[in-house]
Amino acid sequence: QVQLVESGGGLVQPGGSLRLSCAASGFTFSSAPMNWVRQAPGKAFEWVSGINSNGGRTTYEESVKGRFTISRDNAKNTLYLQMNSLKPEDTAVYYCVWDPRRGLGTQVTVSS
Repeated sequence: QVQLVESGGGLVQPGGSLRLSCAASGFTFSSAPMNWVRQAPGKAFEWVSGINSNGGRTTYEESVKGRFTISRDNAKNTLYLQMNSLKPEDTAVYYCVWDPRRGLGTQVTVSS
């Protein structure tokens, strides 16, 4: 069955960096457009970034443009999100999504 397993979250100081990974299985990853979404405490889900199946086209939510980079390795069935210059408002649980499925998420906390 479809599995999406996120990892790489943690506690980081403002200005720091994290790299999230999402290991995908149970479907043809190399043909699948993928997305990252996040949910901050008490808030609705928010789309963060998307990438097409071959990685040639990426899109970003305005507040993360220039700080986050989405990428994928189709040989490894893995999706990534490189997050730089992190801000406290980036604190959330981050999920990788193969619409409409998502994983259990990984917690990112940005705090001094």
